[in-house]
Amino acid sequence: MKKSMRVGFGYDVHALGQGEDLILGGVKIPHDKGTIGHSDADVLLHAIMDALLGAAALRDIGYHFPDTDPRYKGISSILLLKETGKKLSQAGYKIVNIDATLVLQRPKVKDYIPQMIENIALALGLEISQVNVKATTTEHLGFEGREEGISAYAVVLIE
Repeated sequence: MKKSMRVGFGYDVHALGQGEDLILGGVKIPHDKGTIGHSDADVLLHAIMDALLGAAALRDIGYHFPDTDPRYKGISSILLLKETGKKLSQAGYKIVNIDATLVLQRPKVKDYIPQMIENIALALGLEISQVNVKATTTEHLGFEGREEGISAYAVVLIE
């Protein structure tokens, strides 16, 4: 069967807590709260990985990197993203582009976005022009607006 263009969508959420690191797109961002999770809880990379895996019909990150496996405790999501890229390549797919959105009230992350894009591109062997990251607030509405958590959405195109 000849493979064609495929689209994948990813979504992830992590709660925020005191004393945790805030790592988004592989960038440690100074903040009074950080994301809570089994790995480094990088919500942006988790959404991107789910979009990539979904586009290739390879299930999801929970299947490949379960939070019940001690090997993934505290692991860098950049390493998991690299592994996800390998899984796509092994399945015969190439990433065309990634577009992702972070949803958080604070902190402002616009100054960190170029480094996030570079980290994602480097991990997946892509050009910077193939990766886009945006951030938005919810105008103080919902769990993101109350600063209880952060969410991220990602759409990818693979061929």
